[in-house]
Amino acid sequence: MKHAILGAGAIGGLMATALSSLGEDVTLIVRSDKLAEQPLTLTLERPGGTLTAPAKVAARVTGSVDVLWIATKTYQLDAALELVETTPGTIVPLLNGVDHIAVLRARFGHDRVVPATIAVEAERSAPGRFVHRTPVRLNVAASGEPLLKEVIEGLRGLGFACQFIASESTLLWGKLCFLEPFALVTSASGKNNGEIHTDAEWKAKLESAVHEACAVATKESAQVDADKILAVYPGAPPAMRASMAKDLAAGRPLELDGIAGPVLRGGARHGVPTPTTASLVATIEAVVQARTK
Repeated sequence: MKHAILGAGAIGGLMATALSSLGEDVTLIVRSDKLAEQPLTLTLERPGGTLTAPAKVAARVTGSVDVLWIATKTYQLDAALELVETTPGTIVPLLNGVDHIAVLRARFGHDRVVPATIAVEAERSAPGRFVHRTPVRLNVAASGEPLLKEVIEGLRGLGFACQFIASESTLLWGKLCFLEPFALVTSASGKNNGEIHTDAEWKAKLESAVHEACAVATKESAQVDADKILAVYPGAPPAMRASMAKDLAAGRPLELDGIAGPVLRGGARHGVPTPTTASLVATIEAVVQARTK
């Protein structure tokens, strides 16, 4: 199949390298001013060794595309979609949050969009070079199984933990209920996973934020369990931080609304109190505002 990857950062590069290594026809979409520096061989460093694979590069999505994987930041989506000049057969977004699904379905049609989530600690170390340090968990809506079954089997062969999920709400909110509290707490505190779990105050905020997110998710018809989510963090690497925390420390733009917005807006819509979430967002916003003065 012909795949286009929209977003050449950590997640887009990881997916492009993995798919190409399986023999798939992959085109990585990069900014036009970055084309010259983009190598035609991608490298992915991972716990099990280094993976290399060829990939074409382009500045726009054109021609026949079977699957368009979208791996941008949430705030980059509108600009990235301007680079899509064709109608792909299937669109698989790997963005954080939930709001992007409605945006994509309004543009491409309901049935072309197959929601998916990916969970991994990864980064882009140089043009065409990517690193992931934790296992890759890729979940895809069951509507994508007829087309993507063989691709997913190939990714499993690379060590990806992959599932097809029947409930789109559970798929999207299941990840968000894990990511959003952790992203907010590591960003607001400046602490990593291990430090949070040895600090009673910040650990309590993490627990409260998870319960708030799960309460909203339940109202959105998702099947989530706060206690199961909280049991995962202690087993994760102590040095782990959310990408939002890394972006905040580096002075880069944040996915704050894309990640925390669904919980805050959902809480207001369903009458679910979210005071801890709101407080953490305010703390992060204050840091960002202080830098602009």
